[in-house]
Amino acid sequence: MTLDDLDRIIAARAGASAEDSWTAKLLSKGPEKCAEKFGEEAVEAIIEAVKGDRAGLTSEAADVLFHLLVMLKSRDVALADVMAELERRQSQSGLAEKAGRG
Repeated sequence: MTLDDLDRIIAARAGASAEDSWTAKLLSKGPEKCAEKFGEEAVEAIIEAVKGDRAGLTSEAADVLFHLLVMLKSRDVALADVMAELERRQSQSGLAEKAGRG
């Protein structure tokens, strides 16, 4: 499965009933709740990384990616736009890019 595949699944589930889909239920609670859930999952991934739990980190990283895409959907930010930004950044060194952000 690719991020594009997951993005398409999230888009399809966004239109489902909140009673039938976790994605639809989360989106129905608004962007703030989606962001909160993403943050929770990110913290859980950090904890697993610090513990050195490879399986736990793998699982939590999957949750992070899923909830990141849901959060993007909640604010109508296309995954393609994020990927384009990453591509733009690839044309310069990471240190130069970071310095350019101020």
